[in-house]
Amino acid sequence: MTPFPLSREAARPTDEAAFLRLAADAPAREITSALLGAPGLEIVFDSFKDGRGFTLARRLREGLGYSGRLRAAGQVLPDQVPHLQAVGFDEVLLPPDATPEPWVRYRDRQGAYYHYTTSAGATIAERRRGAALETAKLRLEAQPAEAMLEDALTRLWPGQGALLSSFGAEAAITLHMISRIDPTVPVLFVDTGKLFPETLAYARILTTRLGLKTLTRLPPSARVLAAQDPAGDLWKKDPDACCNLRKVAPLAGAAKEYALLVTGRKRSHGEGRAELPALEYDGQYRLNPLWNWSEQDVAAYFAAHDLPPHPLVAEGYRSLGCAPCTAPAQGGCVRSGRWAGTEKTECGIHRPRALTVSSL
Repeated sequence: MTPFPLSREAARPTDEAAFLRLAADAPAREITSALLGAPGLEIVFDSFKDGRGFTLARRLREGLGYSGRLRAAGQVLPDQVPHLQAVGFDEVLLPPDATPEPWVRYRDRQGAYYHYTTSAGATIAERRRGAALETAKLRLEAQPAEAMLEDALTRLWPGQGALLSSFGAEAAITLHMISRIDPTVPVLFVDTGKLFPETLAYARILTTRLGLKTLTRLPPSARVLAAQDPAGDLWKKDPDACCNLRKVAPLAGAAKEYALLVTGRKRSHGEGRAELPALEYDGQYRLNPLWNWSEQDVAAYFAAHDLPPHPLVAEGYRSLGCAPCTAPAQGGCVRSGRWAGTEKTECGIHRPRALTVSSL
C-alpha cells in the first residue's frame, strides 16, 4: 500500500491544478456532477474541532460514490490522520509551520493496521472502516475513561458524537464526564413512557446540576403506540416488540445523524457484555468508555465527585429500565433485576457488531 501522503503548504504537489477546493461546510448544492468528475478535491478545515469536513468526505465517498483523490487541508491535527483516512481522504496538506514527525508517526501507525479488513472481498470503504476501527480501539483502550471520552469527542469524531443515557443507577458517571469535557454534547434520553417517576425526576436533577445544555428526550411515536399498544400492556405479551416500539425505533431515528454514540455499558454487567470492547462498529461507532470498570470503580467515582444516586438504588435496584420490567437485583449480577424470570437480557438498542478482521 502507498503511504498516506503528507505535503507541505509551501511545496504543493506539481499536479495542484487537478484539485478543486471545498470548504468543510460546503452546502449540498455545491456538490455538482461537474465537481464529482474532478480528479481531486481538497476539503479545507477551519478548525480541528469542526467535524463537517469528515462528514463531507464520508458523503462524497459513500453517498455520492466519488472516486477521485481527496485531500485534507487547513486546521487538522496529526492524531486525526486515522480518521481522515477512514472517511476517505487520500492525503493531507500540512500547515506551513508543521513539524512532520508527529504526522509521520500517526500515518505509519495507521499503516500498520490498514491491511486488515472484514473479508477478502471487502470494498475500499469497508477496508478503511476495518482499519480505522482497529487503530482507534488500540488508541482508546490505552486511555482512562475520561481521557478516552475526550479524545473520541474532540479529536477522533469532533462534533459528531452524542451520549446515550438512561439516567439509571450508574448514568451519572458518563453524564458528569461529558459536563466536564463539553456540556453542549447532545444527550439522548429514550423516554419510553414506562419509566419510573423517580427516573424522570432524577433526569431533571442531573441535567440541572451538571449544566448539560443539549438534552433530547426521545418518546415513542403516539401514532404507533395507538396502533400497536393501545392498552399499554404489550410488555406482558411480547416484551421484545414492546422494547422495539418504545426504545429501538425512537433511538434509531435520532441517532442516525451521529457518527459516534457513547454508552455506559460495562463488562462487569455480565451476560452478553462480558467481552465488551471499548469501541464497536455496525454502521455507527459505539464507544463504551467504562467498558472495563468494576462495581468498585463505579462506587468510587460517585463518592469522589459527590454525585447523587438514583433514588431507587437505596431500595435494591442496581439497574434501572422500564417500571413493569424492572425489579430489585435478584443476585450478584448488576442487571439481574431486568426482565427477571425470563431469558431476555437486552432491550435491543445495543446491538452493534464488532467488525471481524482477517488478513487480506
